[in-house]
Amino acid sequence: MPRIGLLLTLCTLLTVTAGAIGEAGPPAAYTKEHAITIDATTLHPPSWWYVPGVTPLIWSMDPENTEAYRTSTARELKLKPGSYRFGTFTFDFPFTVNLDGVLEFPTTLDQCVSGRGMQTLTIRCSKTQPYGGQPEYTVK
Repeated sequence: MPRIGLLLTLCTLLTVTAGAIGEAGPPAAYTKEHAITIDATTLHPPSWWYVPGVTPLIWSMDPENTEAYRTSTARELKLKPGSYRFGTFTFDFPFTVNLDGVLEFPTTLDQCVSGRGMQTLTIRCSKTQPYGGQPEYTVK
């Protein structure tokens, strides 16, 4: 009889432990979606943009018939804290949404991108480095 009691105790312990493990997940701060606006409306000529894994891709279809977002309209995305990339046909760059729901990105992009510490990512250059012709920003 004592063995049955021990067996029942072990089964109960395993059930409680397995239940606790199954409920484990990331802290709530990591799963909260934040409203982040992407504003590329100053890009000329207008084009399409994407954030991989979040918005429709720009290379997968005929650009005129795609659901990809156009640079002519600012768009709000719901993004969880983490690392992302903004991209067009001519360039892309990384940015991060931190746990407070604000943007971070490399300081090397400051002449073309603004919005650090805010919830709006504004893109002002159609390329982040010159590929022939005149750059859209001054090189320091």
